[in-house]
Amino acid sequence: MSKDIRISKGLDLKLVGEAQPKVSSVSRSQIYSINPSDFHKVIPKMVVKEGAEVKAGEVIFYSKNDEAVKFVSPVSGKIAEIKRGEKRVIQEITILANSQDSFIEHGKINPTELTSEQIKSKLLQSGCWPFIKQRPYDIVAHSADSPKSIFISAYCSAPLSADIEVVLKDKLEAFQVGVDALTKLTTGKVHLSVNGKQNSIFSSTKGVELHKVHGPHPAGNVGVQISKIDPINAGEKVWVVAPQDVAIIGDLFLTGRFDATKIIALSGSEVKNPQYYSVKIGAQIKDIVTGNLSSDNVRIISGDVLTGNKVTLTGNLGYYANSITVIPEGNQYRMFGWMPFAGADKHSMQRTALSWLMPGKKYKPDTNLNGEERALVVTGEMEKVMPIDIYPMQLLKACIANDIEKMENLGIYEVAPEDFALIDYSNTSKLEAQVIIREALDLMINEVG
Repeated sequence: MSKDIRISKGLDLKLVGEAQPKVSSVSRSQIYSINPSDFHKVIPKMVVKEGAEVKAGEVIFYSKNDEAVKFVSPVSGKIAEIKRGEKRVIQEITILANSQDSFIEHGKINPTELTSEQIKSKLLQSGCWPFIKQRPYDIVAHSADSPKSIFISAYCSAPLSADIEVVLKDKLEAFQVGVDALTKLTTGKVHLSVNGKQNSIFSSTKGVELHKVHGPHPAGNVGVQISKIDPINAGEKVWVVAPQDVAIIGDLFLTGRFDATKIIALSGSEVKNPQYYSVKIGAQIKDIVTGNLSSDNVRIISGDVLTGNKVTLTGNLGYYANSITVIPEGNQYRMFGWMPFAGADKHSMQRTALSWLMPGKKYKPDTNLNGEERALVVTGEMEKVMPIDIYPMQLLKACIANDIEKMENLGIYEVAPEDFALIDYSNTSKLEAQVIIREALDLMINEVG
């Protein structure tokens, strides 16, 4: 029996370039990369040196703050370079891949036959633990913790993001086994949310409480779902796992191997043939997009247009990304751009463009900010796209002021940067709300723990 969640606040951005439900493979990258910056607040401690030969699933570094949490190579090959920045901070580990993978073997076993501690140990040793993230703070879960519940959102409502129903249609057995393992890690419930507008392939998943989600983006954000189903109070922890990562965990128990293969959506207005591709975590971007771009003047994003990171052709697919989005670079300026009214080719939440007359039209946005940072003015526009029961403007002000007490009272424990992505897009102050929230969460980690 499913439970419905209905969201009224938010905004669906209709963009050109949605990926067609076709899955292809790409040529194997010669170089794969792991960026420690993908694992926020993790200080890496290297296990291998440059030139070392590694197998797929072999440990390459662990977390200095939680030594049980290990990070492994997505492929077999040779450690080509360990790139360091200021104060010798590790920025990137590049791996020169072999033509075929050889794997570290962890042994096949049914998770229902294991205890909670045995499953936790297997996830930690195999390198699957980093797939489990913690709320509050949106960081890799601490290995000694136990959550009050676990959330899996199988509904990506962000613009041009991957459709989980397409991505996992052939991985339902692995997904179920992954769920079986996760149910052993909490005394509470495992909550699975799906798109309420369609019959879901996950509707027969066992061991979960199923929720059908209705409403505009960010209805698919797990933070929104947590706030409606099992809100986080001070001192409580909830774990979050993405659906593809659940399937990777399931494959670990089915095959005994850490298989870093994902299906990602290559989408956006500047992609000639937007569709899905089967790739390994850390693959080079150029091996996925070369020959499929309509222009050189583009912004390549690892992730979706609201929360993803800018990458170059020599960059790599982010550890948690399920899409690559390509849109025009915003270095072309509209004549008389200071005038309040835009044409029919521009989208606006306000009536400063004609988009309100064409609700079904798809748009081709670029990266232009269309203005500089301005003062915060009470307009109510932030509240229109924030379905979580908080005061977003007041919380942002408390975060800017580093007022910990006010941040706690205004709901900092309930949010993650992605929950403020639409505010980044829609607010006329041009504030980088996601950056402000991330810095505030880091302050809370350091001061409150």
